[in-house]
Amino acid sequence: MESQPSQSRIKDIQILERPRERLAKMGANVLSTAELLAILLRVGVEGENAIQLGQRLLHRFNGLAGLQRASYGEICAQHGIGEAKAAQIKAAIDLGRRLASQTSSERPVVHSPEDAADLVQYEMSALEQEHLRVILLNTRNHVLGIKTIYQGSLNSSQVRVGELFRPAIRENAAAIIVVHNHPSGDPSPSPDDVAITKVIIEAGKLLDIQVLDHLIIGQGRFISLNRRGLGFSDS
Repeated sequence: MESQPSQSRIKDIQILERPRERLAKMGANVLSTAELLAILLRVGVEGENAIQLGQRLLHRFNGLAGLQRASYGEICAQHGIGEAKAAQIKAAIDLGRRLASQTSSERPVVHSPEDAADLVQYEMSALEQEHLRVILLNTRNHVLGIKTIYQGSLNSSQVRVGELFRPAIRENAAAIIVVHNHPSGDPSPSPDDVAITKVIIEAGKLLDIQVLDHLIIGQGRFISLNRRGLGFSDS
């Protein structure tokens, strides 16, 4: 699609290269994010087709995660968008979020750090503030729930371990997985992250609630402290 920048209308693009036709023939996975947005937007503005409009939105909000964080009003205010298109974009993004967190009739089972990250990564990677959550598990590692314990700028001195375990005690959970995000997008653990992990593990032993892992969520990736032996090496 090298000639795309000079084409101000989708209908000026060859039929087989148009996003909707390509999706129908080859599937949504072959389309770029801008092309998927173009299908939602349907039309562009003077001098800018729907694909270029989608590219501009992604550039303005620093990618899809930024578009997810943006408010309805911020999207609506962009040239060529308006209320209807902004609503379509927010609705589509939230459908994706709900699908990512949807539970089947049988509770999800966590067998690996990847399983746990899949439950929260879509939403938590887009958060502008730091959140600390716990995934509650029964004896068979079925998910009983996911609870937010803190939000805001966190460090080990702010985290009260008793509050962290309160939902697990209330739900009679056998184990927990601690999760927090780094809004910077870099999930590299800090010394504070390792220190609080050790404290949480020791508290779990006293309460007979196993701490299976501590995940740090970044942009498009995560780190398992258990897998890296950080804070868990002596447990």
